[in-house]
Amino acid sequence: MPGEKVKKKRATIRDIANAVGIAPSSVSKALNDLPTISENMKILVRAKARELNYKHNSNAANLRRGTSRTIGVIVPKINVAFFADVIAGIEQTCFENDHRLIICQSDESFEREVQAVETLIQQNVDCVLISLSQETKTTDHLREIINHNIQLVQFDRVDHAFGSHMLVNDNQEASFKAVQHLIGQGYKRIAFLGGPDYLPLYKERKQGYLDAIRTSGLTIPYNFIVDNILKKEPAEAVAAELLRLKTAPDAFFTVSDYAALGVLKAARLCNKKVPEDIGIIGFSNEAFTEVTSPTLSSVSQQSKKLGRETANVYFTHVLNQPATNRESPLQKLIIESSVIVRESSCRKKKKGTKKNNPIS
Repeated sequence: MPGEKVKKKRATIRDIANAVGIAPSSVSKALNDLPTISENMKILVRAKARELNYKHNSNAANLRRGTSRTIGVIVPKINVAFFADVIAGIEQTCFENDHRLIICQSDESFEREVQAVETLIQQNVDCVLISLSQETKTTDHLREIINHNIQLVQFDRVDHAFGSHMLVNDNQEASFKAVQHLIGQGYKRIAFLGGPDYLPLYKERKQGYLDAIRTSGLTIPYNFIVDNILKKEPAEAVAAELLRLKTAPDAFFTVSDYAALGVLKAARLCNKKVPEDIGIIGFSNEAFTEVTSPTLSSVSQQSKKLGRETANVYFTHVLNQPATNRESPLQKLIIESSVIVRESSCRKKKKGTKKNNPIS
């Protein structure tokens, strides 16, 4: 049609060969600076490549080498600071090892997670790094990754029963320390807002809470423990209901900072002061925890380090192993978390206490 732009075809090695008058194999050797081609011919070929705007087809080259030099990562949410930092750590390690990164988001949907796995398999990635969605209860799609001879590393939200390399936090210990901190500040009626109990990390965080309560000899009513509360709005509703009880909680430990944010709002609606009346600790150390009023205590998962080490499992324990040792034992690495103490959990003011004081 008149005025319609005609899409130009990408220049190929064959186009350069026809223009220069040599064989395509000679063009390839010239572009790869092989000694069997004269310097004058290399200069001529490179000049013609620039003139034709030729771009090297890395996919085809990698296919010939039997590797794509590409890593795929699947996360539940890209716009959550924790996963954004994990991706940044993974990308940094990929860059240092001359690999590309393809990022996929499941948006907490099992169906989208399966589609992402299929996409990465089709892209012929060398390794898939994955943190499971909230809806994931089966791992047949992970088996497909292995069946296509693609390496698999699970991180953060993992299925321990599925045999693969994995990298996790010390969730149970971190939760234990967080609740101990609240108890040390004088809180005795500590409510728990958890996640889906079928995902191991949320089960571990719940167990850490229960261990701390039991160790301290406290008794908690059954209705103070509510699972599958990760977002701000449901957390606000549940916290408001609990705070209206005759014997209400005097603190909340949540397995998500977004839930902690909901508790903070509920406390205001119920005219409760934080931390004087209500203590709050969240999980993941999202960026907003430092700018709320009061600032929110949280558990730092060392997210960027988690990302770097997740990628390093592939580069260190798989890729850089001798070919005869590629079937190395499965790696399970644990990244230590720390409790970041801020205003929302400091009922007792101590001299010399610093903002953002970490408890290892």
